[in-house]
Amino acid sequence: MEKKTGVLLLNMGGPEKQEDVRHFLYNLFSDREIIRLGPALLQKPIAAMIAYRRAPVSMRNYQKIGGGSPLTRITAEQAQALEQSLAGDGDFIVRFCMRYWPPFADTVLQEMIDAGVTDLIALPLYPHYCRATSGSSFFDLKQQHAKIGCKIPIQEIRSWPAEPEYTQALATRIRDDLALFTEEEQETVQLVYSAHSLPKSFIDQGDPYVEELQQTIAVVEGQLDRQGKLCFQSRSGPVEWLEPSTPDMLNQLAQDGCKNILMVPISFVSDHIETLYEIDMLYKDQAAELGMRLESTKGLNDDPFFIQALRTLVLRVA
Repeated sequence: MEKKTGVLLLNMGGPEKQEDVRHFLYNLFSDREIIRLGPALLQKPIAAMIAYRRAPVSMRNYQKIGGGSPLTRITAEQAQALEQSLAGDGDFIVRFCMRYWPPFADTVLQEMIDAGVTDLIALPLYPHYCRATSGSSFFDLKQQHAKIGCKIPIQEIRSWPAEPEYTQALATRIRDDLALFTEEEQETVQLVYSAHSLPKSFIDQGDPYVEELQQTIAVVEGQLDRQGKLCFQSRSGPVEWLEPSTPDMLNQLAQDGCKNILMVPISFVSDHIETLYEIDMLYKDQAAELGMRLESTKGLNDDPFFIQALRTLVLRVA
């Protein structure tokens, strides 16, 4: 049998319209890899209660960015661009599956079976490994693989924090968006890397997320010859989270006399609620109230140089 390689891009997913929000939140909080809500028996009932309570606020936030998440559309564009870039390298089919919103892993695995795929490569769209993102997606993929009786072997690309084309794409974004400031302002612009937060307990238990974030930042700063500060956004719940939080970082910078900030969404490769609402609206407004100007780098999305990085990752293991 001739080799036919299926590439699965793994992502979180997001509600595409207002009526999707509550169900998406339910799916998210039902995942014990992210958060354990009491005994396993009570996980889903508690998740349903949380989703019901949080849905109205989340719906308002999604309304501010067009009514829903663009993540499904952007991930589809990334998959299509990657498949096109691999066209001269062999027989590749590239699809994506989401952890908390369709298309789910079982559906896409069946599509791979029907297409006659002989080998699978699982490539998370999370550069930095975390058990709540890549780990949960890998866990779900293996479960669904076994559940539907799929016999196609899977190779996992665990993480890629220092992948050269990825870090170069980030550095290019930063250089491009520094141009939003005048030459005089650029000398004092503070780079701020904002990553999705995690409970501190994850790191205490050996999760490499922060270490891998620091790897990416070290490589990027080596290319830019400019230092930045790391902070963490999107935390929720009563547990102890990674620090400093992004709002706390903004408060501290204002106290230090900072006037101009370029924020880099370091753990995100696609625009979604955390970039389009939290950074571009919430944190931008907070900075303005503190007397600072905040701009943010554009998402990598289907940038050709970023797609080239994904192609390199695939070909390395294909």
